Amino acid sequence: MASGVAASRTFSNLFLSALFTASMVAGFRFEVGEERGWRKPTGKEPETYNEWAAKNRFHIGDTVYFKYQKDSVLVVSSDDYLTCNTLNPISKFDDGSTVFQFDRSGLFYFISGQPGHCRSGQRLIIRVMHPSEVEAPELAPSPSTGGGSGGDGGLLADNSTAKRSCISYFVTGLASVFVILYLFMQEP
Repeated sequence: MASGVAASRTFSNLFLSALFTASMVAGFRFEVGEERGWRKPTGKEPETYNEWAAKNRFHIGDTVYFKYQKDSVLVVSSDDYLTCNTLNPISKFDDGSTVFQFDRSGLFYFISGQPGHCRSGQRLIIRVMHPSEVEAPELAPSPSTGGGSGGDGGLLADNSTAKRSCISYFVTGLASVFVILYLFMQEP
């Protein structure tokens, strides 16, 4: 009997851990600037911050991570974004390692707080999708029968939506296994 209670407690702890993990997967973390981080552009970067943002799909609950040195991140209005005005930010971060979570859909405007950096291109617009805009991931296309080399070979795109779906399916399956085990472990 004592071993049954211990097993039930252990399983309950595992079940709660799985639920906690599932709740943590709700958002995806994006690294602004990837390896280079948040810094004043030199003109030699492969893409601008806005080009990077346009290649990703941002959802409510996602976060963006800004890594920087001797700089800051300002959340500003659209007018302040366009004029690079640093005097009236909505929020200001200057700790060198900022994580910003999206709590609503719509546009978010980020600029550097350092003089001249915004005008040099250190600014970013992120569009967070409304839940009604989120679609199920598309199926990969069928391989071509003509033997040509056109298309992407049927591979899924490497974007946040595909990653989120994969992680979501995995966590859901794992949680389901824990629920089934929990139900079987209960004494009659």
